[in-house]
Amino acid sequence: MDDQATLTALRRHWDASDANDFEAEHDIYREDAVLDYPQSGERIRGRRNIQQSRFAQPNRKRFTVRRMIGRGDLWVSEFVLTYDGVPSYVVSIMEFRDGMVAHETQYFSDRFDPSPTRAHLVERVG
Repeated sequence: MDDQATLTALRRHWDASDANDFEAEHDIYREDAVLDYPQSGERIRGRRNIQQSRFAQPNRKRFTVRRMIGRGDLWVSEFVLTYDGVPSYVVSIMEFRDGMVAHETQYFSDRFDPSPTRAHLVERVG
């Protein structure tokens, strides 16, 4: 799969995630895919288990992709995942094999207030 095809597959994945289209959302994963959540110490093995873990979440969620960057078999997506109106900032690292995701790691971060000690050095964004 070339980079443009991978980028198209990633766009389809995140659009399906935002639309709660659980079938299309998981088309990108290999059957033996692994998903890691380092902050909670969880590892989920297998596309169907990944899908079921997301289907079981009771929260209303929205995905807003900020950027996707990568080449070859390694791609990173940065997005805002909003659960029940509360945003989390997420980085997803996807490793592809044979055109499908073999391993994904997701890191989550909550918003925090800026430090007044560096206010003179920064510009405020989003």
